[in-house]
Amino acid sequence: MKIKIKQGNIKEAKADAVVLFSYEDDSMPAKTMTEFNALSNNLIRKMIDAGDITGKTKEIQVIFLPDAQNTKRVMVVGLGKKNEADLEKIRGAFALAAQKARSMKLSSMATTPDMAGLDIPGELIAAAAVEGMKLGLYRFTAFKTEEPDNVNDIEELVIWSEEKKGTAKLKEAVAEAGHVADAVIFARNLVSMPSNEMTPKDMAREAIAIGTNHKNIEVKVLDEKQMKKLGMNALLGVTRGSREEAQFIIMDYQGTKGNEPPIVLIGKGLTFDSGGISIKPAENMEEMKTDMAGGAAVMGAIMAAARLNIPRRIIGLIPATENMPGGLAYKPGDVLKTLSGLTVEVISTDAEGRLILADALTYARRFKPAAVIDLATLTGACIVALGENVIGMMGTDQKLKDRLKHAAEITGEKLWELPLWEDYCEAIQSDIADLKNVGGRPAGAITAGAFLSKFAKDYPWVHLDIAGPSWLKQDRPYTPKGASGVGVRLLIQMLKNWSDN
Repeated sequence: MKIKIKQGNIKEAKADAVVLFSYEDDSMPAKTMTEFNALSNNLIRKMIDAGDITGKTKEIQVIFLPDAQNTKRVMVVGLGKKNEADLEKIRGAFALAAQKARSMKLSSMATTPDMAGLDIPGELIAAAAVEGMKLGLYRFTAFKTEEPDNVNDIEELVIWSEEKKGTAKLKEAVAEAGHVADAVIFARNLVSMPSNEMTPKDMAREAIAIGTNHKNIEVKVLDEKQMKKLGMNALLGVTRGSREEAQFIIMDYQGTKGNEPPIVLIGKGLTFDSGGISIKPAENMEEMKTDMAGGAAVMGAIMAAARLNIPRRIIGLIPATENMPGGLAYKPGDVLKTLSGLTVEVISTDAEGRLILADALTYARRFKPAAVIDLATLTGACIVALGENVIGMMGTDQKLKDRLKHAAEITGEKLWELPLWEDYCEAIQSDIADLKNVGGRPAGAITAGAFLSKFAKDYPWVHLDIAGPSWLKQDRPYTPKGASGVGVRLLIQMLKNWSDN
């Protein structure tokens, strides 16, 4: 989809449809709506008076303009009550408008931030429009051999501004939003791929391709021999049952020439998780291809950071492997010596994510990082606690947690902090080793975080459990069911805020 910025009155737009907003308590929020009402021969007002346009959230009405010289349709999208309208609702509104346009086989759309009548900067509204439309139109069709009837997509979005001075800000915001949306789509594609097409080596190849296409990203991949030499026995223990060789992916984005400590992002990269010897139930096991969503989010965030020229050094670490029940697979009761030197008794081989993250968290120490954030589809217990649309957050540094909370408010990627009190560590004490990898059913998401905290030493650290929102069971406004790409926008917003102080 091509995105253009034009200066002038949107009535000059030559598009298949113009997108406007309405509110439950303000049906004509700006002069733009009044102008298009005149072009409709007062039909918009009549529909409002008749109750066909109510302004409620997710409502969308298409009005044909028989006498208009240029645009022939107006899409009026409801945002609910005006004082409750925010960027998240705007993203959703544009996603719904784009989906409606696609179903009508329209190819071009136009809008303007001037029509919102909100106390939100125009460039933020424009950015939300781009994110909402690009992400809302996403479909994964890599393995479809027959094209669906509504295969057409929107070819062009033109954003109009009457203020000449504001077009530069609009262009910058729109370009940035496009890069971020592309990174989310990249992550969605990786997560959507079947595990026979997205093995650990395939993940490594994707990372190498990102490095090849971005001069300021250096990519290094450790093989199993190199991991063995380092002492990454927790990661290697998990991979023993698989015939796919594990890969430890290191992505180093050099956004600054200074010697400041880097920010390290760690993503769990289980390209398929059968549960190992502690095998999962057959029902829904096909979704375990998504257990590398944390790794995909980190790769997408590194790519977006490079395209946005974020002035930080950012390092991505992705331990990538499968967890399979082969003849050499690690077993309940085994003891693994981690890269940190701590020993772990394996209670369940299906609690493998925390094992591979343990070695990655230890490896992160060598960079003397300013902060470390790990993302992982770690526990079903987090979904039980918070539902499917919320990220669970735990950590050791309040300032870092606050940075992520602020970024979440802007991006709409909801997160909620869970406690990480020392009491929870009692559940992971082993009788025969330093730790055990499962603390029992009570507070399962938190005891998993407590386990990780034992390896997150000497730096500020936050753990994000994305098990719920990484794979959606039903459509949301700008996130069709399936892979969501959650975490990419959150991380990029945090990094941008960090750089902007």
